[in-house]
Parts: sequence; C-alpha cells; structure tokens
Amino acid sequence: MVSDFDTALLARRINEATRGDTDAAYDLGVAYSTGTMGAVLDLIEAHKWFNLSAAWGNDAAAAARSDIAEDMTAREIATAQRAARDVLGGMQRRAA
Repeated sequence: MVSDFDTALLARRINEATRGDTDAAYDLGVAYSTGTMGAVLDLIEAHKWFNLSAAWGNDAAAAARSDIAEDMTAREIATAQRAARDVLGGMQRRAA
C-alpha cells in the first residue's frame, strides 16, 4: 500500500528532477527500478531518470542505467530515451 507520504515524496522528486536536480533524477531511477517510494516498478521510467541523471554528471546513474538496460528490449530503451529528451525539451521551453 502506498502512503500519502510516499505519493507526496514521489511528486516532489519528479518536480525537482524536471528542474535539473541530478540527485532527484537518480532517486527516481532507483524508485522506478525497485518499485519503492510510491513508484510502480517501471524500467522505462527508471531508464529515463537514470539517463537524465547520468547526462547531468552522475556516474552511479550511468552504471545503474546500464544494469537495467540488460533487462530491457531495444524498443523499451528507445522509448525511455525519447522520454528523457522530452523532459529536456520541456526544461528548455521553461527556461526561454
């Protein structure tokens, strides 16, 4: 059962990550890859957040992204990469 605290924490971390917080993005990758912190297990979402965190300089995120990619299809990885680009595009639109 997901608590209100977990739901609020997940929403806050998503908000922080979509503003470029590399630690929040990494935490979301962990949450989605393990089904914790109120997140449902979703490797595409996990890959997306690990990918963003890695792009922002987090070496642990790059390793975690590589680990979960072993359990994903090429199509799933492409979907995750597209989702990461969408987040970056949204950040650029807000900054303009």
